Amino acid sequence: MIPGEQYLVGGAVRDEMLGIDPRERDWVVTGATPEEMEKSGFRQVGASFPVFLHPRNGEEYALARTERKSGHGYHGFSVDFGPDVGIEQDLERRDLTINAMARDANGKLIDPHGGRRDLEEKWLRHVSAAFVEDPLRVLRVARFAARFASLGFRVHPDTIELMRHIAQSGEFDHLVAERVWAEIREALGTSRPSRFVSTLRECGALATLLPEVDRLFGVPQPERHHPEVDTGAHLLLCLDVAADMNCSGETNFAVLLHDLGKGVTPKDQLPAHIGHEHAGLPLVDDVCNRYRVPSAVHRLARQVCAGHLRAHRALQMRPEKVMKLLEDLDGLRSGDIDAFLQACEADYRGLSLIHI
Repeated sequence: MIPGEQYLVGGAVRDEMLGIDPRERDWVVTGATPEEMEKSGFRQVGASFPVFLHPRNGEEYALARTERKSGHGYHGFSVDFGPDVGIEQDLERRDLTINAMARDANGKLIDPHGGRRDLEEKWLRHVSAAFVEDPLRVLRVARFAARFASLGFRVHPDTIELMRHIAQSGEFDHLVAERVWAEIREALGTSRPSRFVSTLRECGALATLLPEVDRLFGVPQPERHHPEVDTGAHLLLCLDVAADMNCSGETNFAVLLHDLGKGVTPKDQLPAHIGHEHAGLPLVDDVCNRYRVPSAVHRLARQVCAGHLRAHRALQMRPEKVMKLLEDLDGLRSGDIDAFLQACEADYRGLSLIHI
């Protein structure tokens, strides 16, 4: 027996209304205390606020709460989770209207912020001005833009303006590196990762969070090799090709960083980029160290940055050169170069005339 009133909330409600099988189901409970939840057999797992695991199915049940900005970063919030907090108050603290809906035990939809309307009109729109209090929401919105791009969703102009305000506020300096990496990895694993990058760029966040990537836009390449010319445009094509190939978010991260060296080519050498694969390695390291990227993913990104041109020329290379490439990749010992080859293939197919 669950104390208080229970509501299915957030992504599960949204996905159900979109005809998508929910990845998971989250619940909010009103009118209950932590002690009552534990007496009913729930196990508390939340540290900052009470979240409980159902004793049988393991689903998460959180007590309804409000949040008030009290400092910088992810932990800079004061939380109230008393039994008098209602479901409407809990929904008001959420990021987007399509994530701020709930269903009660009878299946009735609670939609105080027009989430159903925005689902129908394909808008990603903020719930309230409190959106600006959590800078991580900029990455979350960009991730949703990438995830739902194929359904026709776009970010509402008013929300883009709030994201631009956050990007200019200095709040990104207080983000937790691991949380940024988690958002990047998940976004790059969506069906249209290019939308993640272009949304961050539209609101000015890419220049702050990933200046090494932002620098690529507007940088020319030789047209005979790159009909799309612009290095940033090439990158966006490569990311979507990689997604069409069902590459993992980690592999797509290597694709994201493979041409960073082109962003530092001296202007008097353009549009040529001689040695860009080696010039990009310190930049790959900068990004990976900044967001504490796992070592295996960091290593793959370095391999793709340093080796993608040699991979493209493998069929024209002498056997000893191919052997040297395999040795540099540690492929002979580990036997695991699939992710490297996938990333290089996405780069090659990312030419606008080859993209299918």
